[in-house]
Amino acid sequence: MTLNFPVILNLAVALGVCFLLYKMQQAHASFTKRVFTGLGVGVLLGAAFQLIYGAPSPVITETNAYLDIIGTGYVKLLQMIVMPLIMVSIVAAILKLRDASSLGKISALTIGILMATTMVAAGIGILMAKLFGLSAVGLTATAAEVARGDYLKGHLNTAQAISLPGMIISFIPANPFLDMTGARKTSTIAVVLFSIFVGISATGIAARQPDIFDAFERFIKVAHAIIMRMVTLVLRLTPFGVFALMTQVVAGSNMESIVKLLGFVTASYSALLLMFCVHLLLISASGLNALRYVKKIFPVLAFAFTSRTSAGSIPMSVQTQTSRLGTPEGIANFAASFGSTIGQNGCAGIYPAMLAVMIAPTVGIDPMAWSFIVPLIAIITVGSVGVAGVGGGATFAALIVLSAMDLPVALAGLLISIEPLIDMGRTALNVSGSITAGTVTSRVLGQTDMAVFNSDAAVNLDADEKAA
Repeated sequence: MTLNFPVILNLAVALGVCFLLYKMQQAHASFTKRVFTGLGVGVLLGAAFQLIYGAPSPVITETNAYLDIIGTGYVKLLQMIVMPLIMVSIVAAILKLRDASSLGKISALTIGILMATTMVAAGIGILMAKLFGLSAVGLTATAAEVARGDYLKGHLNTAQAISLPGMIISFIPANPFLDMTGARKTSTIAVVLFSIFVGISATGIAARQPDIFDAFERFIKVAHAIIMRMVTLVLRLTPFGVFALMTQVVAGSNMESIVKLLGFVTASYSALLLMFCVHLLLISASGLNALRYVKKIFPVLAFAFTSRTSAGSIPMSVQTQTSRLGTPEGIANFAASFGSTIGQNGCAGIYPAMLAVMIAPTVGIDPMAWSFIVPLIAIITVGSVGVAGVGGGATFAALIVLSAMDLPVALAGLLISIEPLIDMGRTALNVSGSITAGTVTSRVLGQTDMAVFNSDAAVNLDADEKAA
């Protein structure tokens, strides 16, 4: 890879934008404003690259490779702190609770909301597919789409081998240290369960061995303080990461393919927006101001949108829930962790439903028949358990659903060209769903700090920056 003048010029402009974002940080511009600036400038710069060089351009490919250092580098830093954050925060929360019944209520409410909203999301996906008249009948396939179809068929056996009992067993951490590396699709939940065991075991010796318990509690407090400081340091880079990721996505998009499948794109985003409104209805029903809520969670959604990783959004989600929404740390961690693997409204709810409705007519099935819709929603709801919150999670969810409904999985490859564009919205909805679950659970249990939620003051992240 050689640096030529156009690439150097592109990178110089990108560095100029990064310098602007840095100066905004030095001037103590709000975190939301900086993220919004990074997002907006990224769209404009990516569109400019498209206009100047054209879509399949080596200049854009090389420029994006260097921008990837910032974008993917930032995502990897977030992934680096996910497991330590989950473990330390959940153990700390249990040490404060010292009550297994409270832990049970939090888990049941959080998972219940995630599963219920996924069921609603599936229904919305079916409705939008019908309203927009989506069908795979007559669609032609390019070489890339055929290759994608072959890839999907090659992974079909893995999806068909999955069962609900097997998935539940996979949550149990036979080797918690392996799961701390994120080696398995269900590693996040496995670490949550291990952390729960550690916390409950520690509270069990509080009365009999108070000295040991006090020492362990002090250790967890120190570890928690250090991890949260690490989270703050990494999240400072969010505007830069969002800018680089957005520039890459827009510059590398194939506009011709997007236009060709514009109906599916429009139907998908209509479904995503409608489901987001359902989230806001739940927030309003819990007695919170929905507009204030949206303003507070926007930076997290912007990052999820550009990065396309639900799991990588966990640190930012936890920080937002605790610092902006007044949700206790234990509930925030449960919601963010479970929400990255269970009940993803976008990837495991809307997307498989729309695909199934779109593909069903190719094999002579009426997708609006109740005999098709009822089992489809049931399979989507159960199949949403254990879908990894990383790139490819939606594809895996689609494989599970299509194979269970005995539909041709290869036809899903027809959407390869618009997959990144749709995945951005899906991921943002996944994260919105997990934050909604945490916020509503906190309100139902009466644990939300309303002073924090109603405050318009700078959040902890901004305060930390000013103090640094």
